Amino acid sequence: QVQLVESGGGLVQAGGSLRLSCAASGSSFSINTMGWDRQAPGKQRELVAIITSGDRTTYADSVKGRFTISRDNAKNTVYLQMSGLKPEDTAVYYCNADGVVLTTKGPVDFGSWGQGTQVTVSS
Repeated sequence: QVQLVESGGGLVQAGGSLRLSCAASGSSFSINTMGWDRQAPGKQRELVAIITSGDRTTYADSVKGRFTISRDNAKNTVYLQMSGLKPEDTAVYYCNADGVVLTTKGPVDFGSWGQGTQVTVSS
């Protein structure tokens, strides 16, 4: 099993910046894609950004040019640098990852989610 733990959320004024981190832990695993989703109160969860094992990135239109996703494969960690934050970016941000974990029965695909970290942007 692969666990994801996020950190870095908080309260920031509009126009400010935050950096979220998400570290994966477990044994005998390799990660393919990592990403971030968010869910605002009363709204559906939406994709924010993803990054593949080849460092190909995809962003939601609403965050393009303001957010940057990156990863450190040696640390099994994904980051989300958020700049130019707006009140509408207020949400719980969830990290996710998929890949392969080696079990006694051989390699098994996995998909994991973090517990979420709150980001609040005040106007």
